Amino acid sequence: MNQFTPGPAPRPDEPQPDLAAAVRRLAHTNVLVVGDVMLDRYTYGDVTRISQEAPVPILAIDREVALPGGAGNVVRNLTALGAATAFISVVGDDMAGSDLTGLIGGQPNVEPWLLVQGGRTTTLKTRLIAAGQQLLRADREQTDPIHPKLAERLLRIAMDAMAATSVTVLSDYGKGVLSGDVPARLVEAARKTGRKLIVDPRGSDFARYAGADVVMPNRQELAAAARMPVDTEAAIVAAAQHLRTEHGFGAVVVTRGNDGMTLVDATGSQHFPAEAADVFDTSGAGDTALATLGAALAAQLELPVAVRLANLAAGISVGKVGASVVREADLLAALTPQHSALRKIVSREEAVEQAERWRHRGWRIGFTNGFFDLLHQGHIQLLEQARAACDRLVVGLNTDTAVRRLKGLPHPVQPEAARAAVLASFACVDEVCLFEEDSPEALIEALRPDVLIERTSLAPEDVVGADLVRGWGGRVLQIDLPQGHLPQPGMASLKS
Repeated sequence: MNQFTPGPAPRPDEPQPDLAAAVRRLAHTNVLVVGDVMLDRYTYGDVTRISQEAPVPILAIDREVALPGGAGNVVRNLTALGAATAFISVVGDDMAGSDLTGLIGGQPNVEPWLLVQGGRTTTLKTRLIAAGQQLLRADREQTDPIHPKLAERLLRIAMDAMAATSVTVLSDYGKGVLSGDVPARLVEAARKTGRKLIVDPRGSDFARYAGADVVMPNRQELAAAARMPVDTEAAIVAAAQHLRTEHGFGAVVVTRGNDGMTLVDATGSQHFPAEAADVFDTSGAGDTALATLGAALAAQLELPVAVRLANLAAGISVGKVGASVVREADLLAALTPQHSALRKIVSREEAVEQAERWRHRGWRIGFTNGFFDLLHQGHIQLLEQARAACDRLVVGLNTDTAVRRLKGLPHPVQPEAARAAVLASFACVDEVCLFEEDSPEALIEALRPDVLIERTSLAPEDVVGADLVRGWGGRVLQIDLPQGHLPQPGMASLKS
């Protein structure tokens, strides 16, 4: 059997692994995912009244989002880390199956094999959400095993795909794809091809995954499968060791929610405390951890390092709102010392996710933008007054290429990294987000700030994004600055 054998756990006095370098290796991997895919629909809105027909809230729908869920969410997280992914699953010949095919196929670096079974119902989960809280979840699904002929086709494709990938991940949600002897045959195929195999199990019969290199149950699944108590760390280790011995697993990684993770392998056990700063939404954290573990083992990282990164990714995931993914930049930011101002410099995706978290807390989000090339007194007054008008201030910063395009050489005087670092060092700035476009309008639309801050030197009708912000109930604030620090003539709409 192709067991994964990790090295011994490092002693406290030994050099710790360079986790940042380990994170960067995740993007240079390839992983096969086999499992149950589902469609997650999120319907967002506001509740301001109760129905006269029944004592239930009325949701005034604002927007709807559809995302791949289940094993599809594992794929989303792998692609977010930059890993190339092969994905094999089964959908029905219905609208949800068609939507999933488009969503999966539209992701970068994914080779999808979504097999269609006629007459089968694709799993669909619909969530109604207001003020960051779920009002209702409605599920439509079929959990019968997939057709035997389809199972044989799935196995043939998986065995071919294993040869082109480094690690196979089985994401079992109990919806029929990994039923019968399919898991056992995939484990055997991985052994024959010399590939590692990780399982996110379902149910209490772990014999179906016997011989897997790593199984990743949660605490409740561990208790059911081992038929042992798991109320203490020692009990968790004993139950996990029992499963290793009974089913020939190389390692058991137990996800423990707010208590982090526990790794049990041939060398002993290690506990990894939870690394979440804030918990907003726990949905999808297991998928994130599974994807990170798969990519880390594909990068040939030692198992304790891989588990540590998976634990870190799970902590980041629960700090996001909704079914968000964890990216390389998220992991690197989490590894940056807490006191470093560089943590404030984020991508557009990260800025949007952070804005959702701030809104969830009821905080007003402000936005301003500019070149900020050689900061002066006017810039500082603008930033301080802008921050006084909101609870959190996001500053949009033009990239070097955008500045050269708009102002010409020799601009910018300072490169974007230096300009961003200086902005991030100000206490009144909560986030810095670079943008490549000539106009900040797309960034404003994505962030949906409550307050848009500009200078009074710009005519109200020329304030970019003003109509957008007013359209969703926000306001535009124009600030007076000293005459000596106004934008150059002809450049007012760009900001100096």
